[in-house]
Amino acid sequence: MRAGADPEFAFDLPIPKGSSGEVFMRIQSTKQLQLPIVLRTPQELTANRSRRNLILGVYIGIMLVMALYNLFIFFSIRDKSYLYYVLYILSVTSTQLAFTGIGPFYLWPGNTWLSTSATVILTLCTATLGFEFARQFIHTRRHTPLLHRIGPVFYILFAGCIFLQQSGQAVIAYQMAQGLSGISALYVLAMAFLAWRRGSRQAFFFLMAWSAFLIGVVVFVVKDLGALPYNDLTTYTMPIGSAIECVLLSFGLADRINILRREKEQSQAEALRISLENERIIREQNAMLEVKVTERTVALQESNDHLKRTQTQLVNAEKMASLGQLTAGIAHEINNPVNFISSNIPPLRRDIGDVLEVLAEYRERGSKIDDPSLAELRAKEKSLDLDGSITELDAIIRSIEEGAGRTAEIVRGLRNFSRLDEDDLKLADLNEGIQSTLLVLAPQLKERVRIDLDLAALPAVECHPGKLNQVFMNILNNAVQAILGQQRSDEGRVQVCSRVVGDQVVISISDDGPGIPPSVIGKVFDPFFTTKDVGEGTGLGLSIAFSIVEKHHGKITVDSVPGAGAAFHVTLPLVQTNEARKRA
Repeated sequence: MRAGADPEFAFDLPIPKGSSGEVFMRIQSTKQLQLPIVLRTPQELTANRSRRNLILGVYIGIMLVMALYNLFIFFSIRDKSYLYYVLYILSVTSTQLAFTGIGPFYLWPGNTWLSTSATVILTLCTATLGFEFARQFIHTRRHTPLLHRIGPVFYILFAGCIFLQQSGQAVIAYQMAQGLSGISALYVLAMAFLAWRRGSRQAFFFLMAWSAFLIGVVVFVVKDLGALPYNDLTTYTMPIGSAIECVLLSFGLADRINILRREKEQSQAEALRISLENERIIREQNAMLEVKVTERTVALQESNDHLKRTQTQLVNAEKMASLGQLTAGIAHEINNPVNFISSNIPPLRRDIGDVLEVLAEYRERGSKIDDPSLAELRAKEKSLDLDGSITELDAIIRSIEEGAGRTAEIVRGLRNFSRLDEDDLKLADLNEGIQSTLLVLAPQLKERVRIDLDLAALPAVECHPGKLNQVFMNILNNAVQAILGQQRSDEGRVQVCSRVVGDQVVISISDDGPGIPPSVIGKVFDPFFTTKDVGEGTGLGLSIAFSIVEKHHGKITVDSVPGAGAAFHVTLPLVQTNEARKRA
C-alpha cells in the first residue's frame, strides 16, 4: 500500500532489520516511464517531501507574482502581448504541476480523464500560447514575415495530436506531443534569433529567456535518459528553467514599457518641434499676408474705374438669386391648386357614376309607365339623393375651376415678373408688376405681415418691365425682412402706393419696421453695404435697384424715422428719351 497521502509513489517495505527480501513491481503507463527507485527512511522521506514542497511553493509563488504583475500591466496599457504572457505563465505552471504529480493529486483529484490527458493537453496549450506570445512580443510579422505566416501550421498539428489522444491513441499522442513541442520550441528560437539579427530589441530578451527554459528541458530529458543522476537539481530543472524564463521575459516586457515611454517622449518632442515650426511658418505667412493685403488694397483702389463693369456682373448674379426665390414661391403657390384638383377627382367620379346609374335605369324603364318597378326606381332615386349629388357635382366643378383659375393666375404672375424680353423698352402696367411681385413674395409673409395696396389707375409706362420688377422685389423684400426681424406681437404692415405726378409715375413702398438709423441712411445705396448679419445679405439689392432706376432716367429716395419704419419712393418718367431708347 502507498505510504501516506502524497503524490509520490512511496511504499512501506515490511522487511525486518538485518534481513533481506525481494520486491517485484509491475508497471504499465501510456507515457514515458521514469523509474528512479530510492530507499529512504521515514525521516529522510519527510525531509525530501518538505524540500520538494518548498521548491514547488517558491516556484508557484514566483509564477503567480509574475502573472498578476503582468495582468495589471495589461489592464493599464491594453497591450495584447501581456495578456498572452499571463495565459502562458498560467499554462506553464499547470503543465509543470502536472509533470510533478501535484496537479492530479491536489488540483483535480479523482478525475481520471483529466489525469490521463492533462500532460498532453497542457503541453500543447503551453506550446500554443508560447508560440503566440512570441509572435506578438518580438513582432514576427515585421521582422520574420515568412516564419510568421508558416507558424499557424503548428496549431493544426497540435489539434490533430489532441484528437489522437482523445481517440484512444494515448501513446502515439504523447510521443507526438513531445516531438511537436520540441520542434515548435526550436522554431520559436529560430524566429527570435532572426528577429534579433534584424534589430528587434525584444527578441534579445526572448532569446535569453527561451534559452534558459530550453536548457531546463534538455537537462530534464537527459536525466530521464540516464545520462544525468536523479537529484533535486535535475528533477526540478524544468520548473527552475520556466521560472527563470518568466523573470527574464518580465524584464523584457518592462523594457518594452520603457521603449514605449521613450517613443512617446520622442513623439511628444517631435510634435512640439513641429508645433514650433508651424508657429514660425505662420508668423512668416502673416508677415507675407500683411504685405499682400497692402498690395491688394492698392490694386483695389486702382481698379475703382472698373467697378461699374463689376456691378453689371453682380446684377446678373442677383437676378439669378431673385429667379431662384421666384421659383420657390411659385412651387409653393401651385401646390394648393393642384391639391384642389387632385382631391376632388374621386368624389366627382363617384357622383357622376351615381347620376349615370339612375339615368340608365330611367332610360330602360321610361317607356313602361305602368311598370310597378317604377316606384322602386323612384325610391332608389330618393335614397341616392340625386338632387344632392347634382348639387355636390356643381360645387366640385366650381372648386376645380377655382383651382385652375388660381394656377393660371400664378403662371400669369410668373410671366409678368420674369419678363424675358426685358432688353427691349416696352409699354407696361406697373401696377400689374407690383401685384405679380407680391404674389411671389407671398410665402415669406408667414401671416405676420399685412400688405396694404393703394394703387391708382396708371397709364402704360415705357420701361424694362422685368428690371423694374426686380426693383420692387428688392425693396419689398427688405421691408418684409425688417418687420420679420423684430420681436413683436402685432402684425407688421407694408403699404404700397402708386400715383401719377405730371409726366411721371411715383411708386412709394413704406413699412412700420425699425427704420434706418440716420448714421447709415446715406449709405443704403452703396454697393456691398448692409446692416444684416454676415451671410444674410450681399449689400447689393438696393445698389442694383438704384442702378436700374437711374438707367430709366428716374430717381429713388428714402425717408426714415428710427423706430417708425422707412419709405422708399421710386420716380419714373412715363416716356423715355431718345437717348435712353438708343441705349436700350
